[in-house]
Amino acid sequence: MSLTSEIEWTDATWNPVTGCTKISPGCANCYAETFAERFRGVAGHPYEQGFDLRIWPERLVLPLSWKKPKRIFVNSMSDLFHKDVPVEYVKQVFDVMKKAHWHQFQILTKRHERLLEMDAQLEWAPNIWMGVSVESRDYVHRIDFLRKTGANIKFLSVEPLLGPIEDLNLDGIDWVIVGGESGRRVRPLQPEWVGLIRDQCRAAGVAFFFKQWGGHNKKKAGRIFEGRTWDEMPDGTR
Repeated sequence: MSLTSEIEWTDATWNPVTGCTKISPGCANCYAETFAERFRGVAGHPYEQGFDLRIWPERLVLPLSWKKPKRIFVNSMSDLFHKDVPVEYVKQVFDVMKKAHWHQFQILTKRHERLLEMDAQLEWAPNIWMGVSVESRDYVHRIDFLRKTGANIKFLSVEPLLGPIEDLNLDGIDWVIVGGESGRRVRPLQPEWVGLIRDQCRAAGVAFFFKQWGGHNKKKAGRIFEGRTWDEMPDGTR
């Protein structure tokens, strides 16, 4: 949790939940798990429990104290729609996001089924963005679930992109983030895969954001694609 973030597409992170469990191939080399497990057993550390799921009610009100408008990634260290996060707690998170209307909140999940199950119980304020992860063509069905929600801004995180994705249905989608995997056991990203998604975004009029090439040294690899950075954001957002 931080008032600043090194994640290129957000300004800050807010973690009212930490910890998660793997659910699909995109989770294999999870950066959040790697970070959290370094501190397992360290008494008094926020990740003393490693990457085991933990609810943090005392963190709920934090965005209300941040007076400068920010774009905030919700649960960068977890998944709000994990099966072990109580429905009532998810609703409390949504209530805080509605009250902190001067911020924009970005939620990302791989639990598309639970997201849609809870949709009718959630109040989708205009400042709440909802996204799903789509790491390969095997998971494009997550987009159909996202499309049916009441979120005002809907986005895709195609990271880590693990293969080419053709015929991406972008109806109702406002924004697509693409990125490669980073860390020790990276699965390489091919430029043609990036171009394929970029071209589909252009054809559909959807904002395209290229986050990183990744690799063992993501800073060195950078985020230039075809001679430039791609930092497009959804229409009508700051």
